Amino acid sequence: MEFKKVDRLPINVKEVIKRRISNRTYEERSLTEEDKKKLLEFNSTLTNPFGVEVKVQYISKEKGADDVQLGTYGTIKGAKDFLAITVKDQPYAMEAIGYQFENLVLYATDMGIGTVWLAGTFKRKDFINAIEIGEDDLFPCICPLGYPAQKQSFLEKITKASLGSKKRKDWDKLFFLEDFTKALTKADAGIYEDALEMLRLAPSATNSQPWAVVKERNKFHFFCNYKNTLNDDVKKIKHIDIGIALSHFHQTAMSKGLNGNLQVEDIGFSIPDNMHYVLSYIAD
Repeated sequence: MEFKKVDRLPINVKEVIKRRISNRTYEERSLTEEDKKKLLEFNSTLTNPFGVEVKVQYISKEKGADDVQLGTYGTIKGAKDFLAITVKDQPYAMEAIGYQFENLVLYATDMGIGTVWLAGTFKRKDFINAIEIGEDDLFPCICPLGYPAQKQSFLEKITKASLGSKKRKDWDKLFFLEDFTKALTKADAGIYEDALEMLRLAPSATNSQPWAVVKERNKFHFFCNYKNTLNDDVKKIKHIDIGIALSHFHQTAMSKGLNGNLQVEDIGFSIPDNMHYVLSYIAD
């Protein structure tokens, strides 16, 4: 597969990643027309390395979507605006969603707009009258967006506590050197330390952090960590998470002037049963 070049985000990626949180409690108002226009215009410029068309559709509860069941997620309070993400079923479709839409999430964060990824927690039929969606379209996630409330709801606090949202796995559980038998140190990472650290901070469904990276000389091999017995829908969500992580890594690397190419490599070392190879980043 031939991967595509993507543009560097016009923001301070590292600072924004550190600031980004999953917002579940919003002010009871829609985005201003100015902010909506700015966000959607930027979205229209976004692409992904996989050449997959990712369709993002805007839904407003205050403008024509009153009958859509957007208030049924329990932990989401006050949100009036949502973005629905659909894609055709094709190779790397989920990674494309994760990569491209996370870039929009980071841009929204820089604007002061709150977001939270929601995957697999809604019913397709609830949106059928609010968005254009074909029978063969995949509709794996939506995203509430708005201005974060100053105080979190009690339920949001409980949710974050139960998920351990602020916690992230240590380096030795995620990053490896040469193969899966030796942990990668920050010294081993060299000039890619920041890129890997920003990957480590990426959001994921239920904060499962299903990624692993093996550094082999100038190559960074990306793997998705899950049991083979998972159902296909859950596997898809895991691959969205990998796309999000790749966005953090790639955009941070580019922000530091580091260049590399994405490729599919033949892996020569032993791969554990629960590790599923995705792609490799080859540093110049």
